Amino acid sequence: MEVSIHLEKIITQPIEVNWLHSNNTKLNVLRLDLIHPVISGNKWFKLKYYLATALANKSASIGTFGGAYSNHIVAVAYACKTSGINSIGIIRGEEPSVLSDTLLDAKHYGMKLHFVNRAAYRDTEIIKQHFEDTYWIEEGGYGTEGVKGAAEILAFAKNSQNYSHIICAVGTGTMMAGIIQSAQSHQTIIGISTMKGNFALHEKVKNLLDDKNQNNKYKIMHEYHFGGYAKHPSQLLQFMNETWQHQQLPTDIVYTAKAFYATKQMILENTIPKGSNVLMIHSGGLQGNRSLPDNTLLF
Repeated sequence: MEVSIHLEKIITQPIEVNWLHSNNTKLNVLRLDLIHPVISGNKWFKLKYYLATALANKSASIGTFGGAYSNHIVAVAYACKTSGINSIGIIRGEEPSVLSDTLLDAKHYGMKLHFVNRAAYRDTEIIKQHFEDTYWIEEGGYGTEGVKGAAEILAFAKNSQNYSHIICAVGTGTMMAGIIQSAQSHQTIIGISTMKGNFALHEKVKNLLDDKNQNNKYKIMHEYHFGGYAKHPSQLLQFMNETWQHQQLPTDIVYTAKAFYATKQMILENTIPKGSNVLMIHSGGLQGNRSLPDNTLLF
């Protein structure tokens, strides 16, 4: 069975709020989250070429890496189940007494979970040696095949060449590198780092770019992490609920809420100049929200 992804469901959603009109700025959101309930958003684009290679190689298993609320982990597990290939998940941290909903889903989809402490997790090459006939995908789909898939994302944005700024959340930098590669020369790509002090991202993104893309206009912002990876103070949760009430736009505590909040602040503070035409990429994946108490969010 092949993975059934509904690319036709992608829309470019216009955002209508007062703070845009006062700055004479246009904002649209590319809704990649609509393509599939599990392999949501950019996950499919980053996985598709890795999956095709593993199947072509007739590998016995696909192995990958991630945390307890990783969108990537559950997406790989589901893709492997529907494609008829075994999956292995190397999970960062000691095994908890109760698995997260995300890991329970991954296990339900047939993924064999292996927990490693954070020190051992850093040396992925040693981990890989313990598994035979396994095709490995780095955490978050990091690598050239992930970038190749991510470079196809902008093609789904209506009149994508008309945007002056394109904004996305950044975890591993894979999607951002793909966006940079496919963007027009006049466009500025802004990545919102979701991890506190992750300045190594600059080098990670640079390493994924072709020589001809090294001079493209892009920058990574480090001011909008809200305290760190997956940190979610009440201010962020309130913003997420307001965004849902006013725009019917679901966001997550790890990536998209911080990217959308950053977009608003950069427009209000004129970091993005007045009169700009902005596209924010909704990269999908709401797994992080499953760590919240019931009824915290309105969606």
